[in-house]
Amino acid sequence: MHRKFLALALLVLLIVSANAQNSLQSPEQYLGYKLGDRYTLHYKIVNYFSAVASALPAMVKLEKYGETYEGRPLMLAFVSSAENMQALEAIRMNNMRLALQARDRMAPNEDAPVIVWLSYNVHGNEPSSSEAAMKTLYELVNPQNAQTKEWLKNTVVVIDPCINPDGRDRYANWFTSVANKTADADPQSREHREPWPGGRTNHYNFDLNRDWAWQSQVETQHRIKRYNEWLPHVHVDFHEQGFNNPYYFAPAAEPYHEVITPWQREFQVMIGKNHAKYFDANGWLYFTKERFDLFYPSYGDTYPTYQGAIGMTYEQGGHSAGGLAVRTADGDTLTLADRLEHHFTTGLSTIEISSKNATRVIKEFRKFYSDAVTSGSGEYKTYVIKTRSTSADQTGVLEKYLSMNGIDYGFAQANVNAKGYNYISAKDETFTIEQNDIIVSAYQPKSNLVRVLMEPKSKISDSATYDITAWSLPYAIGLEAFGVREKISLRPGANKSSSQAPAPNDGNAYAYVIPWKHTNSAKVLARLLNAGIKVRYAEQKFSVNGRSYDPGTLIVTKAANKSFGNRLSSVVNESVNKDGDFRAGVEAISSGFVDKGFDLGSDRVRFINKPRVALVTGEGVGSNAAGEIWHFFERQLGYPLSLINQNDLSRVNWKTIDVLIMPDGFYRFLNDKAAADELKNWIQQGGRLVALENAVSQLSSLEWAIKKKKEEEKKEDDKNKDPYTALKRYENREKDFITGFIPGAVYKVDLDNSHPLAFGYPDYYFTLKQDDNIYDFFKEGGWNVGIIKKENYVTGFAGSKTKLKLKDGLLFGVQDMGRGNIVYLSDDVIFRSFWENGKLMLCNAVFMVGQ
Repeated sequence: MHRKFLALALLVLLIVSANAQNSLQSPEQYLGYKLGDRYTLHYKIVNYFSAVASALPAMVKLEKYGETYEGRPLMLAFVSSAENMQALEAIRMNNMRLALQARDRMAPNEDAPVIVWLSYNVHGNEPSSSEAAMKTLYELVNPQNAQTKEWLKNTVVVIDPCINPDGRDRYANWFTSVANKTADADPQSREHREPWPGGRTNHYNFDLNRDWAWQSQVETQHRIKRYNEWLPHVHVDFHEQGFNNPYYFAPAAEPYHEVITPWQREFQVMIGKNHAKYFDANGWLYFTKERFDLFYPSYGDTYPTYQGAIGMTYEQGGHSAGGLAVRTADGDTLTLADRLEHHFTTGLSTIEISSKNATRVIKEFRKFYSDAVTSGSGEYKTYVIKTRSTSADQTGVLEKYLSMNGIDYGFAQANVNAKGYNYISAKDETFTIEQNDIIVSAYQPKSNLVRVLMEPKSKISDSATYDITAWSLPYAIGLEAFGVREKISLRPGANKSSSQAPAPNDGNAYAYVIPWKHTNSAKVLARLLNAGIKVRYAEQKFSVNGRSYDPGTLIVTKAANKSFGNRLSSVVNESVNKDGDFRAGVEAISSGFVDKGFDLGSDRVRFINKPRVALVTGEGVGSNAAGEIWHFFERQLGYPLSLINQNDLSRVNWKTIDVLIMPDGFYRFLNDKAAADELKNWIQQGGRLVALENAVSQLSSLEWAIKKKKEEEKKEDDKNKDPYTALKRYENREKDFITGFIPGAVYKVDLDNSHPLAFGYPDYYFTLKQDDNIYDFFKEGGWNVGIIKKENYVTGFAGSKTKLKLKDGLLFGVQDMGRGNIVYLSDDVIFRSFWENGKLMLCNAVFMVGQ
């Protein structure tokens, strides 16, 4: 009887298996066209993955991990052998134990499957990879593919078929709407000329491949949460580059950050050689060890690398100009089918080499975390953030970043003297660690990531980098911090601060005062203005009942808000405590008569008119720069913002705009005198122009605006001049170029914090310089709010010529013009939304200046 039952069960299993195999369709069968013949819209990609998961549930699990801003699903597919899939959660938990991040005390098992995570289409207009993802999924579960069956015995493959669905569909829909019936390979034709803002970015024009560590965007927030619950051993980010370039794969180019281990370097070479084997056999061109480095921490290759994985970028020629077919510079025709086949090949090759080396991969992964906990990465073993001298909202931002990235932190147990590197003075100093100062220890599983995100000086092995070279969180957030070379004991635990500011004691309140210390203060102001509350700010410091209030302090008087009656207190309190993100609080004062400073009825306590704000967008404007501001106003401040295309400025109703923001970009209308004069007239009539980055540079060419600082002429004795200085070797052209290069370095700026543009700041600010633009001081008619003096370089790469130029000049200033003014912000003060400390300056420019 028992044998008959087993035979019957086996027969049923064979029938079910056969039916599943019969229902499994290739992408071509399911979609009704051959991959490469057209671009597949995102919903069809999701449907295909769902169809495969339904056909083979024993081998494929599909999971929705979030939604985009536009409501498209974000999906992960887990693929492995049936045996591994039955134990999927156990495999994940074991891996967290290997990484010393499981809460249980169970010992990990090194005899476990290797986890390979493949991420496709982070840039929406690099679309071939999502097409390749479908083919990769099919071949992994194809019953006829004996190789993949063997690999999946000891490998779990995680596939994210499209990181950026909004950008992909923006590109795919545009291309479909303009493409010829037969692909036009001429790169000049319109199907190769994608319009602004392009499909590269997400809804808010953010580059999701530069957001891994900062997690400013909803797509990244959802993805990293799930990623950190798995911590794969190998991660690949699939991209496309210009269509004239051959394929790029590992090993990466220098510079490598110091935390990258010898094994991580070695395995990149092993993977590269395996890819080369297949590319050589097909006669496909490729290159390695050039251009794409491993330094900036927020990429899809570096972020995984700093967490113990083998993180890699693969780049296929094509990009938005690739279309379905494009004629390259050497006369060949590159097709979408070619592009996806190359990505498919490297994807399977990665799985193959990982499977064959699973034992070593897992052993080294475990060692990465064991070494982190035992030795603590880097020169500094403890990072101390002073809480008494730093806004609670700023320290809250740091805690948010640490928590999002799974970094442990705690608080000082008692006062103790220590010696450490002072981030502000750039010197080793003796200081006191006070109880409740934030402590981040290097002795933890995420030690390498801590070092990369916190170290005050980044060491760079090669100055020819692909991205910025400085990003230390204390500078980006504006914290008083110290790097200490010894281990400091800490009290672990959650945020010590209350998430809600205390409600004001109403009583006989004359007014409510709200400190102006951080972007969260601006959120409160936005809520008050949106609610119709009339708000003032103190131009200068004042004190009441022994309590001092700094310039910029918001003041809500009962007299100015009589229409709210007894509801005023609750409306103010609700504005302060909404979302629980404001810790600085609100206080009630019983009189407008102050102890020191100007009384609340003085003209030094200025009324804040609710500004009507517009942002210039469209052709010529930097889409990333515009997107940062759009996202900041809409998702963080919650303040209304009109988007106006540059091409529509000639017919705009200027009377409906109080503040016009011009982000980085090229503004053609400034070259037209009549259009430029119209802008000038609007400013003189009371408008406020806020110009950032290259917009400042362009304005400097106008006779009525700021002026660029001219380089000082060097007077040298002709006898000492080398007559051969101009002679350069061609092979050194990149090295010679970088003497005038600054990809992103930190400089200390001296601030006049008595001016409204710098309210809420100390007398300094750390800026991220990405160009060598610097401007003349205003001698009259303007205010020099933020200046660079000599020796103000802090960290990151800046070429020798650039360092000589960046001194004794203006970076942030305000020019008065008639009844209006121009605010000049020559750097990107909210860069990628992680340069947190500059956000308040942008708010000052919009709400405080010129009131």
